Amino acid sequence: MLPFSPEQFFEVFRHYNEAVWPFQIVLKVLAAAVAVLLLRPQRWSNEAIAAVLALLWGWMGLAYHLLHFSGINPAATVFAGLCLAQALLFAWEGLVRRRMRFEQAHGVRFAAGATLIVYALLVYPQLSGLLGHHYPAAPTFGLPCPTTIFTVGVLVFLAPPYPRSVLVLPILWCIVGATAVFLLGMPEDLGLIIAGMVGVVLLTRHQAAFRWGRGV
Repeated sequence: MLPFSPEQFFEVFRHYNEAVWPFQIVLKVLAAAVAVLLLRPQRWSNEAIAAVLALLWGWMGLAYHLLHFSGINPAATVFAGLCLAQALLFAWEGLVRRRMRFEQAHGVRFAAGATLIVYALLVYPQLSGLLGHHYPAAPTFGLPCPTTIFTVGVLVFLAPPYPRSVLVLPILWCIVGATAVFLLGMPEDLGLIIAGMVGVVLLTRHQAAFRWGRGV
């Protein structure tokens, strides 16, 4: 049983969206810039992409979980801590150790990553509206579910060998967030199930990206 009702859950979205406007647009522009860098990489792309991922997860932890979701769910403080830990991990692996290298992809690998990114940025908000979840009482980019789908899509483009540690928390959130499909009436979060499956492949097969890229 959840400690809150669906009505309370969507009210949190309303309060969050009204409080942070127009930062949702800024986050989406940054995400679109990441997508462009994956298609047309620059010599500074790796650090820029890692920095955006760190920003997104830090934002989820502070702006959503800690400042808004914690009002109806005591577990949100734990979620906030985990998101901040993920943000620090992206910064550590991508900016300090520089172990997160992104490369252009082809075939199944490109299809998997691009589909998740497009779903998170374009399909998710449209589908949410069609299902009756209208702004501001609706999940926008920067909130956990669409942002997690986007994150896994970006990580598909990691060049092996890559630090598998950056995949663990996004996969766990795919599992946690997918419960909203059944408990809160959010079919748009079915994308988390697909993202979780893709993440597990990347986590359990360290050279999965290498194999996908060559059609093996």
